[in-house]
Amino acid sequence: MAEIIQKDGTWTFDGDTLRIVPGHDKGVGLLRRTLGELAVPLGALAGISYAPGKKSGRLKLRLREGADPLLQITRGKLEDGSDPYQLAVAGDRSGVAEYLVDEVRNALLLDQVPDGPVTSYLVPGPAVPITVGAGDGTVTFDGERIRLEWNWKTEESKTSGGPRVLHLDDVEAVEWLPSAGLENGYLRFRVTKVASPPPPKYDPYAVELWGFRKDPLMALVGAAVTARMPHPHAPQDALPAAAPATAALPTADDHDVLLRRLRELGELHQAGILTADEFATAKQAVLKRM
Repeated sequence: MAEIIQKDGTWTFDGDTLRIVPGHDKGVGLLRRTLGELAVPLGALAGISYAPGKKSGRLKLRLREGADPLLQITRGKLEDGSDPYQLAVAGDRSGVAEYLVDEVRNALLLDQVPDGPVTSYLVPGPAVPITVGAGDGTVTFDGERIRLEWNWKTEESKTSGGPRVLHLDDVEAVEWLPSAGLENGYLRFRVTKVASPPPPKYDPYAVELWGFRKDPLMALVGAAVTARMPHPHAPQDALPAAAPATAALPTADDHDVLLRRLRELGELHQAGILTADEFATAKQAVLKRM
């Protein structure tokens, strides 16, 4: 087993899975802390690298195209602090980082893991239900329906129609773009009945983002929806997988992960990052999985 523990987070590789746990350093973005622990199977990896620096280096993980719904919609536009697949490494720990790189690369070689696209998501999307408020609206997704609600900063053309509810089957694509400079970002749900949507500021199926602290969390909502849509690389004749009648019982490892997740959510709530409603919703989702 190879493991590296840093203020930015902890990466542990057991030969089959790379577990990524975010740290509590101020450089760790809100998205990473809210997303929590990730278990990335070896088959989802395309490569790993370590770039040393004068004071600190950086570990970077490269996933196969289509392996993670979060990467599918963010398309490399996440800031370093929000990217769960980067780890800042102190200069005196470069040897440990290089050892981890060697272990992952050797496992990829021995298992002959290809680096091409995959036909299904190998990293699960964020747990549902999920609710995020940012920009000019709030989005809630329960696994089947998307609800968009507006606030006092929303354009009247959007608020006049009231909250919007979309069924998952109505969505043909999810688009996310962060704000950059004077350009606002957005999270947009492209629906089949609208061929040419208006700008996000006026689009009733989009939330406009202005570059504030909670903006990156909208990418989590987009990833949760994307994970439950048909995979872009799935065979054309493939049918959606049927949902299991009963959920599999969690293993001991799964139970430990969920307990850690509950503790993380509690810390985020105490720090004022999650509101009482957001904390209650996320906590209920974790308890259901237990």
